[in-house]
Amino acid sequence: MQSKKTLFNDPIYGFIPIDSDLILQLINHPFFQRLRRISQMGLSNLVYPGAHHTRFEHAIGAMHVMRMAVNVLKQKGIEISHEEIEAMKIAVLLHDIGHGPFSHASENILLKGISHEVISLKVIKKLNEEFNGKLDLAIKIFTNNYNRKFMYQLVSGQIDVDRLDYLKRDSFYTGVTEGNINTDRIIAMMNVEDENLVFEEKAVHSLEKFLLARRLMYWQVYLHKTSLAAELVLVKILHRFFYLIANKKEDIPVSHVLYPLIRVSSEKEIPDSVLNSYLLLDDSDIMHLLKSWTYHKDFVLRTLSKQIIYRDLPKVQIQNEAFKKIDVEKKIDQLKDTDIKKSYHDYFVFSGNISNQTYVSDHSQILLINKSTCTIPLTESINYLDFNQFSKPVYRYYLCYPKQ
Repeated sequence: MQSKKTLFNDPIYGFIPIDSDLILQLINHPFFQRLRRISQMGLSNLVYPGAHHTRFEHAIGAMHVMRMAVNVLKQKGIEISHEEIEAMKIAVLLHDIGHGPFSHASENILLKGISHEVISLKVIKKLNEEFNGKLDLAIKIFTNNYNRKFMYQLVSGQIDVDRLDYLKRDSFYTGVTEGNINTDRIIAMMNVEDENLVFEEKAVHSLEKFLLARRLMYWQVYLHKTSLAAELVLVKILHRFFYLIANKKEDIPVSHVLYPLIRVSSEKEIPDSVLNSYLLLDDSDIMHLLKSWTYHKDFVLRTLSKQIIYRDLPKVQIQNEAFKKIDVEKKIDQLKDTDIKKSYHDYFVFSGNISNQTYVSDHSQILLINKSTCTIPLTESINYLDFNQFSKPVYRYYLCYPKQ
């Protein structure tokens, strides 16, 4: 007897059916439910008030886009077994399960030097043990170790279901219409040739719009200078807290939410006890700490925490060339008559760079297929776009400093 479908009412796609008992169990697992409390766009709601959507919504949406893509491919005669379909859905459903609080903002800090992709794989393997090996095929697809390459390309490729969902979803919640791509048409144009994902030739303009939308969303939304400043300040705050602990200037009780992470090395082997503690953390834990730190005795921790809580963020200059040492020194000189001690300057005046790469040339290319079943790289089909420029990381340089 087939189990009753569970439906999620999504503002982007409408009703999303869940017709797999295993997938429903994964969604209901505490590790996945935690994604309800992890913001999809970090601190971007300080710029775009509507951007309060979560990694949970995105993961469900990406899984639904995978379902749509599989249906299209099957209609075109591509044989995909029930087990493969379920594994593909699981692979993309769990692709972000390793994200920390405020998504990318806390990455490489709470678990030092370890990316969310590495953590996600560890969590998926942990779930696989709990579910008695039922995620074996999903792990093969997730790690590109399955012989049907298009399945991995749909999970993590130049145009994958992850990007198809987050561009449309983030555009919806921020109100930035430049990201509103035609997901339905892109999916309808998908096909498989020699186990590679390809697109029908007539999809060329929809794919062009996708690439341009991704480029514009990065500069206009994901790398917006105000949300960038907020995330950089959060990084400084966490570094300062860990510095105080390391130098015995702060006592931390065993009950503290960050206690299990204090002595974690940058090695990729994370003890289960530490991983379990990490998987209890969400945005609310960090926000609670920031609120409590607005009264902290340490000047740096107190002042920087207030900047986020009260949205009194530092000024940010963005330019195409790296800031010169003299530019930074001028901003530091302006701190002489303030309460900011010389030893604190690096927390309040700092520079660096951000980058955006629209098309990754060393990954598998986006392929078009014509009526003669010949495949053509997208780069050869759009002669009015400079893909050499699209393939190069574009850097912008920032300088953050206090308001006067």
